[in-house]
Amino acid sequence: MRNLPRAGFAAAAALFLADQLSKWAVTRPLGIDSLGDSQTITSFFDLRFVPNIGISLGLLPADGHLTRWALVLLTGAIAVGVAVWMTREKNPADQVALGFVLGGAIGNILDRIRLGYVVDFCDLHIGEWRPFLVFNVADAAITVGVLVLLVRALLVREKPPVENSHA
Repeated sequence: MRNLPRAGFAAAAALFLADQLSKWAVTRPLGIDSLGDSQTITSFFDLRFVPNIGISLGLLPADGHLTRWALVLLTGAIAVGVAVWMTREKNPADQVALGFVLGGAIGNILDRIRLGYVVDFCDLHIGEWRPFLVFNVADAAITVGVLVLLVRALLVREKPPVENSHA
């Protein structure tokens, strides 16, 4: 049996735990748990509760029972695909990047199963200008993982193994 990508699964577990712990800390001890609740942290970062019923950028809103579970199944299937890809990936950096995607996906899937929405709370802004939608640790992990995979695929060229020939 092949060696499992331990670093990839460790990254997935760490990101999942960081995501769930951060969501718990914001909604429980800090009490930012209703639409409109917020707390200013710095001049450019607020904690702001936003229940996200859709996927990225608010697309595909799952505001009904059927669409909620369809979205859980769709994102679950994607997570399974990422996990399978990670077990077949030979490059350790790509395994870890896939682990970021997997851990973030599982964190958001768990929210959707438990709550019916994903808890978003990170609000980066410059004054009133908000270049990003409100997001969470899972979203950030997925974004970083995908960016690493894209950069490596487009810009990093692996050197082919040198063949040793004795002529």
